[in-house]
Amino acid sequence: MSITRMDNVLIVVDDLEAVKAFFIALGLKLEGQTTVEGPSVGSLIGLANVRATLAMLRTPDGQGIELDKFHTPDPIRFGPVDTPMNALGLRRIMFAVDDIDGLVARLQAHGAELIGQMQYEQAYRLAYMRGPEGIIVALAEQLG
Repeated sequence: MSITRMDNVLIVVDDLEAVKAFFIALGLKLEGQTTVEGPSVGSLIGLANVRATLAMLRTPDGQGIELDKFHTPDPIRFGPVDTPMNALGLRRIMFAVDDIDGLVARLQAHGAELIGQMQYEQAYRLAYMRGPEGIIVALAEQLG
């Protein structure tokens, strides 16, 4: 018995439409969206009176980002939106891209903030972007 693949990463959001638009601008495809509620959902995730809207997005190679907007119970913000990179916990999601400059420009047009860029030896160009609700994505363009 072993893991066969990673299916998705969950991000709980307040503004589902803004975050969904950000990831679509990044190049993910919306696979579907639905609302879930009831005792079975609550018992699965350890919360009572759950009602949430979920949107599933996928990268071209099938990796998933699940966005959840909780209607009940109210979501809880843990830390500031601009949490620094050295804070404990999940800090960023990295994507391999083929045009880092074009993607940085496209994300900035959608309100994302460029945190920083660098070239790592002759192997990669990297950029870190902060999107809606402080979500950080890293972009890596392989050189050569």
